[in-house]
Amino acid sequence: MAGCTVLITADRRSSELAAALSRRGAEIRHAPALSMVPHVDDEHLVEGTRALIADPPDVVVVTTGIGFRGWIEAADAHGIADPLLRILGDARLVARGPKARGAIQAAGLQADWVAESETSGEIADVLLGEGVDGLRVAVQHHGAGADGLDVVFAEAGAEVVSLIVYRWGPPPDPDALRDSVHAAATGEIDAVVFTSAPGAEAWLAAAEAEGVGDEVVGRFVAGAMVAAAVGPVTAKPLEHRGVVPLQPERGRLGALVRELVGYYEHAETLAITTVVGTLQIRSRVAVLDGQVLPLSPSGLEVLRLLASAGGDVVPRDRVLDVLPGESRDPHAAEVAIARLREAAGRELVKTVVKRGYRLELA
Repeated sequence: MAGCTVLITADRRSSELAAALSRRGAEIRHAPALSMVPHVDDEHLVEGTRALIADPPDVVVVTTGIGFRGWIEAADAHGIADPLLRILGDARLVARGPKARGAIQAAGLQADWVAESETSGEIADVLLGEGVDGLRVAVQHHGAGADGLDVVFAEAGAEVVSLIVYRWGPPPDPDALRDSVHAAATGEIDAVVFTSAPGAEAWLAAAEAEGVGDEVVGRFVAGAMVAAAVGPVTAKPLEHRGVVPLQPERGRLGALVRELVGYYEHAETLAITTVVGTLQIRSRVAVLDGQVLPLSPSGLEVLRLLASAGGDVVPRDRVLDVLPGESRDPHAAEVAIARLREAAGRELVKTVVKRGYRLELA
């Protein structure tokens, strides 16, 4: 991913994601679309936990491992972890996947049933098949919601209690968020990474509020910028706007990184085979034979122009068009080409006498 500028829109685990992509050569920009209300300071969670202890549930659905651990930590910080663990031990514990089961075990409890598919749909099918009418069902979920579990259980006659371990708040840096959508619209970003549906919706809504929503979606649809979503739920706000994002088979950050890396390893868009190696044009840099070229912004635009011609001759006038300023002096084009050759090697750009310049393709 050398030379790729990747925008991370997440707050939680952003450092981990940034480190993984940086190790693969990407340049990282960070603009969280939402913040999170920390679980220990979230009064709603503590109040809900006290109410649950006072009126214990029959069934507890644990949707995320990190959420369950956060719930126990919040209870411990407020001195109510022991009574919470007691009522959880008496309830039927249902885990959405191995990570949720692991968090339950780490708390000294045992899951009574695990949805190996890691989907809320499997949990709903099993519990509704058994019947929940008249049961008190607690659903631990995170700020992205419970994927409809609360609603379907309530409609089936259960008394549902929702325990939200963290809630979404406003972006921690609104200026960074605004700058990020404009950068995406104007071509400064190669890929945008989304790790939650609310975060994806908030980022896209920010682009629309800034008047650049169509430009952002247009770049996604055209393939000029890549959208990467950690899973199908996260992908929905993008899909609703006609954007088909990259998605890993399993909803994990590591799998998301591998999917994005794999895309760029096999990407053919704007990749040209030249006599000195494969040339790829990114949003702000060019990569030749695996090396980022030391080009100025104007030099990059000249190279982008030549690359778009696919080996055909580009007249001097068109080179002048992409250079800054109003000069129409042919010498300015010659200087720009000379600097490009210094950075990329003399073999890459050929002069066609009295006509212009072209890339020397393999």
